Amino acid sequence: MADVVLVHGLWHDGSSWSEVIPFLHDAGHRVTAVQLPLTSLEDDVAATQRVLRTISGPVVLAGWSYGGTVITNAVTEASNVSALVYVAAFAPDERESSFQILQRFGATVGEAVQPQEDGACGIDRDRYREVFAADVPAVRAQVLAAVQKPSALTCLESPSAEPAWRSIPSWYQVAEEDNALPPAAQRFMAERMRAVTTSVPSSHASPLSHARNVADLITRAAVRTA
Repeated sequence: MADVVLVHGLWHDGSSWSEVIPFLHDAGHRVTAVQLPLTSLEDDVAATQRVLRTISGPVVLAGWSYGGTVITNAVTEASNVSALVYVAAFAPDERESSFQILQRFGATVGEAVQPQEDGACGIDRDRYREVFAADVPAVRAQVLAAVQKPSALTCLESPSAEPAWRSIPSWYQVAEEDNALPPAAQRFMAERMRAVTTSVPSSHASPLSHARNVADLITRAAVRTA
């Protein structure tokens, strides 16, 4: 059995892993899904580190979407993280932000972002399925759009510190039909970090539409680093 910690992305919460968690339980893993405040990268890293400190043994740390930026920054020298798994996720280098990666690869997800009065933002409900969840049933996508968690844009704009993937074995799953984080960007990051790489014919919401594949990759990482 391995301890697995799951980190969600912007405009979501820990329930975005709800389809993956049962498969991980079936494989014998103990799973914790972090609930990020999505108020800043610093706050989200701190929330993840608090969870990691509650676990004494080796941990497989997995991030989806912006969650990849969080796990890249959440590992300290005293950490017990044995493997990193990136699921259609950002994997920034030192001093690089998630926003810079989007810019470099011409991502258009920003066109669907709707700023709010308090400095947070959401995704246009009418474009949510198109951008995030094209292969998720329409009714489910409507629910996801309705419950999306407001997120601070500074989460995407903050530069990364020394990336954990430089020193910890990493796995990456590319979502080949992603309309939020371009597949070309995902492949670039996976190659740069020399990750063990797989792919699925998925939208950005691969933890929902390809949950078994995601769980299998996390299990592979757990077995290889046990």
